[in-house]
Order: sequence, then C-alpha cells, then structure tokens
Amino acid sequence: MHTRRRRLRACHECDWLCALPPLSPGEKAACPRCHHALVRRHHHPAQRSMALALAAFIALLVAVSFPFISFSVSGVSNRIELHQTATALINFHQPVVAIVVILTIVVLPACYLLAVMWLQLGLMRYRPLPFSRDIARALTHLTPWMMADVFIIGALVSLIKISGLAQISLGLSFWAFCVFAFLLLLTSQSLDADWLWFSLDGEPLAPEGAQTGAPAAAQQLAGCATCGLVNRLSVTGRTRCRRCGERLHARLPHSIQRTWAFLVAAAILYIPANLYPIMNVTSLGETSPSTIIGGVVELYQSGSWPIALVIFVASVMVPVGKLFALGWLCLVSRRGHHVNAHSRTVLYRITDFIGRWSMVDVFVVAILVALIRAGTLMSITPGPAELAFGAVVVLTMLAAMSFDPRLIWDTPLPAAKTHSHTAFQRTVDG
Repeated sequence: MHTRRRRLRACHECDWLCALPPLSPGEKAACPRCHHALVRRHHHPAQRSMALALAAFIALLVAVSFPFISFSVSGVSNRIELHQTATALINFHQPVVAIVVILTIVVLPACYLLAVMWLQLGLMRYRPLPFSRDIARALTHLTPWMMADVFIIGALVSLIKISGLAQISLGLSFWAFCVFAFLLLLTSQSLDADWLWFSLDGEPLAPEGAQTGAPAAAQQLAGCATCGLVNRLSVTGRTRCRRCGERLHARLPHSIQRTWAFLVAAAILYIPANLYPIMNVTSLGETSPSTIIGGVVELYQSGSWPIALVIFVASVMVPVGKLFALGWLCLVSRRGHHVNAHSRTVLYRITDFIGRWSMVDVFVVAILVALIRAGTLMSITPGPAELAFGAVVVLTMLAAMSFDPRLIWDTPLPAAKTHSHTAFQRTVDG
C-alpha cells in the first residue's frame, strides 16, 4: 500500500484505488483487481474523434435525406425514408414507441456527434468552447441509448422476413446509415475520457492520505464515474466532483431496491409482451396476429433459421437472462466473497452489454409497419405487445444501470457489528 496524490483512479466496478502509470498512445490501464479497463490512450485523440464524428454526421445527413427502402408486389409499391419508421407508428397510436425509435437512431446520435465536434474543436484550438464541461458530462449518459447498430440488424431481419413475398430495393439512405452506424461506433470508442477531462480542466491532487491498493470507500473516497477524479466524501453524503460537478456516492443509493423495482416491473410487462401479438399481418384480405415466439417459429419453418436464432436470442433469451442474472446478483451481492466476485462482475458486464440488443424486434416492427402498406393485399400494423416489449427493454437497461457492481466486492460485516454502523457506513452498503 502506497500513499500517492497524483493520477489516482477508483475502479467503478470493484472500488479498488490505484495509480495510473504513464501511458503511450495505443496502451490502456486496467484495474489490477477486476481487470476493468480504466483508461485507453489513442493517437491524436482530438483530431481522431473530430474526423470520425464529422464523417459520421455527414453520413447521417445523407441517411435522412434520401429513400431508405422500397418494395413492390403485384404492381403495388411503396418507398419510405428513415424518419418514417417512427412517424408511421404515430399513425397507429404508438407515439411512445415512435419517440423511442427516432431518439435512439437519429436524435441522440446526432446530439452526441455534435457534442464531440464541439469539444474537440475547442481542444484543437487549445481554448475550450463555452459549456464544454457540461457537454462532456452529458456524453457519458448518452452513450448507452444510441442504437444505430441495433437498428441495422433490425433492418436486415426485416428484409429477410419479406424477401420472399415482395421485391426489395435498398436506397442510398440504407447504405449511408450502415456507414453512419459503423462510424458512430468508432467515434464512441475513440473518445479518451481521461485525456479529455485533463485537457478541459486539468487534474487536482487526490485527497491527502489516499492509499492505493485498498478500496476507496473504506477511506471515505469515491471516484467520479464521469471524469474519473478521486474525491473525498463528506459525512452528510452530499458530495459533488471537484472537476466535473457530478454527484458522488460511495455506493449508489438504494441500488438493490431500485434494481429490484425495475426487474419486477419488467417481469410483469414481459407477460403481455409475449401473450399479445407484436404485429398483425394482412395478406390477401386475411389478418393474422404474430407474437414474438410465433415470428421465431415462422422464420424457422421458412428456412431462415439463422435469423430465427437471432430473434430468439435477442427477444427471448436476453430479456429473460437479464432478469435472472440481475436478480441473482442482487441476492448474492450482500453475501459477497472475493473468490467468486470476479466471475460475478463478468456476468454483470455481459448483462449490461447485451441489454440494448433486445430492441431488434421493436425496430423490425417499426420498419415493416412503415414499409408494408398495400391495403388488403399486404400490410402490417403494430400490435399491443410492441409497447410492452419496448418497455421491458428500457426497464432492464435501467435495472442494469441501477445496480452497483461495487457491492459484489464488499466484504459483509459480522453480525455483531451491524448495530454500530455510522450513517456513512450505511451509505457505503448501498
């Protein structure tokens, strides 16, 4: 254990306090306790992120300006643009789902790219532009809700669903959106938050007496999840980061209770999401409802078993797996043992990563509803399960965000000492 005051970081997944080593471009620093990546260095970080963000934004402008997909069957044709995947849902009284679709594929990614360009332009001029600190804080909260890559998978599934029923043509917007989704992913990976915050506002010294090689909470310290700076926690529990102003907690308040609340709500909504049809398909005047499981079976019977497997994993296995995984983590987090803590942390990382991919089915329905509109000859309308399933995806994502993985690594206190907790220790327990 050593006492240092420069370049300290408290791991956001296990709360281990460590000192960052000097890093060259292309290198990364990982937590020695749970192996969580703390910092990643890039070559020319400002120029790299600026170029990628600008290219992605141009691709997005092209994607929203030209036709996306068109189809033709028995002399009847239809062509849609990207924004119609959301506006068509409003016509069928699904405004909440429409707002979620347009936010996750266009609005939030566009705001993210503009924010990155604003920040990097100021850093390239060695003079940060106004509101840079607030914008940099917002980037962390925007990232999980951008789903352009998931939308691409949904578009491919939609094309395979109707490829045998109609003639499909891909417009310039489709290819531009594919390029945009790829560049958006590269942009988010190119951001070096540690370098960004150091360039924006420097780095104050860590609190006096901080010791590396030990949990931060035991020293009444906390690392900021936004900028990484280690701060001293106040006894009242109302502490903000000295550099970015983010609220700090030794452990997220009521983490277990909030996670359980989101999980129970998601589990309740998952029942109607599977019992009711997610879309209604009209073909030659006959309307047949299609549930999530029914769509998987239909794809399998038609020979598209790879796509059926994708939908089954994304719409059935992932939501159910998240419910069980997060529920189990909530149960065992207070009976933590360091022997199993690493495997539980890996489970949490996987659960947190895969949650957004369940939106594939929501995007599939949004695309098909906008595209297939040929009256009684062939048309698709959204079912009541569309809103319920979208709510399940959002609630499970919120549950993963509410769970504090640092609780996994906390050593339970002996029963004899539970009555002597201070107010600060109760906060640490989450």
